[in-house]
Amino acid sequence: MFLEFLYPLTNYFSPFNVFQYLSFRGAYAALTTLLICYILGPVIIEALRKLKIGQAIREEGPETHLKKSGTPTMGGVLIIFSVMFSMLLWQDLGNSKVWLTLEAFIALGIIGFIDDYLKVSKRNSDGLPAWAKLIGQFAVALGVMLYLYVTGGEGSTVLYVPFLKNPVIDLGVFWIPFGTLLIVGESNAVNFSDGLDGLAGGLLLLVFIALAILTYLTGRADYSEYLNIPYIPGAGELTVFCLAVVGACIGFLWFNAHPAEVFMGDVGSLPMGGVIAVISLIIKKEILTLIIGGVFVLEIASVMIQVMFFKLRKKRVFKMAPIHHHFELSGWKETKVVIRFWILGGLFAIIALSTLKIQ
Repeated sequence: MFLEFLYPLTNYFSPFNVFQYLSFRGAYAALTTLLICYILGPVIIEALRKLKIGQAIREEGPETHLKKSGTPTMGGVLIIFSVMFSMLLWQDLGNSKVWLTLEAFIALGIIGFIDDYLKVSKRNSDGLPAWAKLIGQFAVALGVMLYLYVTGGEGSTVLYVPFLKNPVIDLGVFWIPFGTLLIVGESNAVNFSDGLDGLAGGLLLLVFIALAILTYLTGRADYSEYLNIPYIPGAGELTVFCLAVVGACIGFLWFNAHPAEVFMGDVGSLPMGGVIAVISLIIKKEILTLIIGGVFVLEIASVMIQVMFFKLRKKRVFKMAPIHHHFELSGWKETKVVIRFWILGGLFAIIALSTLKIQ
C-alpha cells in the first residue's frame, strides 16, 4: 500500500523514494510483524486461556510434556494475522507471485485452524482425520501448481540440482504432481517438527532468512547472471514476504520460548511449511529447499522410517518419532534438543547458500 500511495509522491517529497527498495520495505515488514506479535501476543494468549483452547498432550510421549497440557495453542493465528497485515502495508500490491504465496499461506492456515479447533473441542490430540487433512492440503497445493504451470514462462518446469549449473531435466506436465507433493510434504514436515518449545519457530526463522536472500538474488537480473542462477522477474518482492515471516517468528518466539506460554498449532505449522515449498517452486529452488529445511526433512523422514519399519519388522528404529522425541527419551533436556537442532538448521542453511558459488 505504501508503495502504491507514497512512492508516486517522490517528486514532491524525495524521502518517499525509499519505498522502491526491497531492503527498506522488507526490513519494515519484519519490524511490523515483530511489533504486532509483541503487542497482541499477551492479548491473544489471554483470550485463548479464557476460551480454554489448550493443547492436548499425547500420553505415550515424554513424561515431561504432560505438565504442558492445557497450554494455549493455535498461536499460529498471531503469525498469520501479523504477516497479512504487514504485507498489505509493505508489499507491491500488483505482484501476482506475492498474492499467490499469501493465498496459499492463508488457505493452509484455514486447514490447520479447523484441525486445531477439532482437537480442542474433542479435548484430545486427534483433529481432522488424516485423509481429510491431506485432501485439503492436496487441493491447495494442486491449485498453486496449476496456476504456476499455466502462467509460467519458458523454463518454469525445469529442475535444477544444487552444485550443477544447468537444469537436469524438464519435467513438463509432471512438474505439477512433483510440486504438489513437495508442498504437501513440506507442510507436514514442519508440522511434525512442532513438538518442542521454540523448535519449529527457531528453525523457520533460519529457513526464511535463507529464502529472503535467495528471493532477492533471484529477482535481480545482475546478481542472478553473476551467480548463474535463474532470473525470475518479480520474485524479489517475495523478499518482503520472507522478512515479514522472519519478524513474525521472532515475535512468536518471545512467547513460545521454553517454558512456552503458547504453542503454534497446526494453524501455524501447516501454512509455514507449505509456503516454503511454494516460494522454492517460484524461484526454481525446489531441490535446494530440501537442504535449507534439512532438519524438517530429517523429522518427517524419521516418522516414515519408524512407521515402515514397524509395519515390516514389528520393531522401532527410534524410541519415539519424530526424531526430536527420540533424543528427549535418550536423556537430552528439551532445551538442549532445541538449541542443537537450531545449530543443525543453521548449518543446513549455510550449506544451501554456499551452493550458489559451488557449481
